[in-house]
Amino acid sequence: MSHSVCIGGRTAKKPFRLGVYLGFLGVTLLAGFIGAWLGGFIGGSSALYESLVEPPLAPPAILFPIIWPILYVLMASAAYLAWAANPGERSPALRWYAVQLVINMLWPLLFFRLGWFLVAFFWLLLLIAAVALTMVGFRYLSKTAYWLMVPYLLWLLFAAYLNLGTYLLNP
Repeated sequence: MSHSVCIGGRTAKKPFRLGVYLGFLGVTLLAGFIGAWLGGFIGGSSALYESLVEPPLAPPAILFPIIWPILYVLMASAAYLAWAANPGERSPALRWYAVQLVINMLWPLLFFRLGWFLVAFFWLLLLIAAVALTMVGFRYLSKTAYWLMVPYLLWLLFAAYLNLGTYLLNP
């Protein structure tokens, strides 16, 4: 499997590097796993979440463990495509990708484990900004990478609504 890369005005085929892709996938999924652990979903309890008054449009809890792995696969695929693009210009975008992964990983700790809903909301806004900066870099490198990040950004915007709603409904 290969993908096209523009070099000097002409398109060249670059081979798909499975090991590199699996590395991006592994790191991204590991960040999600650590976030779930920090939030108390692995080896802990979701009692806090179950006791909350939820805002309108809140999806059932069963959807979250379905949606997040899909988003992580899309994110890792985007990161791989950015990596496979112009090597001299991919570093800033991939640094932002790493930054947003760390911010993402810590949000469940703030929201679920500590119950700091307002702090978690502002942390989520920081995550949205980091994802937007990642996407700007990805768009320059690969339009496909950019578009693969769009569902993640949309989900984070919805999560911000849910987070703020939870703060307002659970004094």
